Amino acid sequence: MVLSLSVIPTQPVEGQPADAIHESADTLALLARRRSSKVMHLVEPAPTSAEIDALVALASRVPDHGKLGPWRFVVFEGDARARAGEALAKAIANDSGIDVVRLDHTRNLLKRAPACVMVVSSAAPHPKIPEWEQQLSSGAACFSLLLAAHAMGYGGCWLTEWPAYDARARTALGLAEHERIAGIVYLGTPREGAIERVRPDVSTRISRF
Repeated sequence: MVLSLSVIPTQPVEGQPADAIHESADTLALLARRRSSKVMHLVEPAPTSAEIDALVALASRVPDHGKLGPWRFVVFEGDARARAGEALAKAIANDSGIDVVRLDHTRNLLKRAPACVMVVSSAAPHPKIPEWEQQLSSGAACFSLLLAAHAMGYGGCWLTEWPAYDARARTALGLAEHERIAGIVYLGTPREGAIERVRPDVSTRISRF
């Protein structure tokens, strides 16, 4: 069941108490059992435009050293997914060895789910705040967006794929030269439940100094 936007509290304004620390069994349960959906399993309905705006607002409440906001969000809904895919296909159309199959796949890349939100890292040199910390904030925004979507009742999947590592693709999607794709979060309703995957043995990845 998708939750109503009315359950989201009004966000505090600067200077007001944020009430950031309180118990939430529901949040712990979500973290314990959260599982991304496979992108090919995401179908309509997708979050509405108003719901996406609310999810983005929640996703922006991440650790952000210096209050730089070193990220932005690009929403692809409806026909925008096809326009973006066409722009990506055009960017690689003259590559050596390119074929119809690859171009068709590229045109449909963002159409695999009903809606997508691209989180763009706009990290830049700063006299006090390392770019790495800014990039980490962008990654946190990706995961926060995914968590918020799952908490609202939708399925989601955080991917990067080749456009994140191709300068031509980034330009085709409207990114500035210094910007990078932190992730594309695909959103929709899962047509089948996700199956738990192998998880790392946390006991081998924890130590105490």
